[in-house]
Amino acid sequence: MRPLILLDVDGPLSPWAAPRHAKPAGYVEQSLRLSRWSRKRLRIWLNPAHGPALVALAGSANAELAWATSWEHRANRQVGPAIGLPRLAVVEFAGPQPAWKFGPVARFAAGRPLAWFDDDFDLFPEARQAFVERRANVPTELIPVDAHTGLTSEHFERLEAWLSGLECGREVS
Repeated sequence: MRPLILLDVDGPLSPWAAPRHAKPAGYVEQSLRLSRWSRKRLRIWLNPAHGPALVALAGSANAELAWATSWEHRANRQVGPAIGLPRLAVVEFAGPQPAWKFGPVARFAAGRPLAWFDDDFDLFPEARQAFVERRANVPTELIPVDAHTGLTSEHFERLEAWLSGLECGREVS
């Protein structure tokens, strides 16, 4: 089955916890309109190099990139174009999520190998553990990202190593 690479926006792609005076290297401030009806704008930092790097890694492993973010479909309209990502599938989080994103992601991934960038894996440790246990026979790589730094070269190296392990037919976890 074609592996999935799931992307969260706040934290991994936009280091929201970084001090305002200490923007991480490579990040550019973006001003995004919250809706077409509002004049309010949200200022976030994004790194334009991340989109091409993610597309290249996914392409080299025949993996599918998808959004797993509270931005949901807005990520395709506002974040993806700013960093050079094509339109991606979206994990939808309709209604309250008692166990955060794990349930919808489990349904979306449906037994496919999965690498997932997020900054909040530790919010619900019991739900995370149950998610990992249910996927025990499916290659799964949860890649925690510090919301102070966003994605770094180490995150890309970890993803690349995991994808290479899949190509070699090894179980990677």
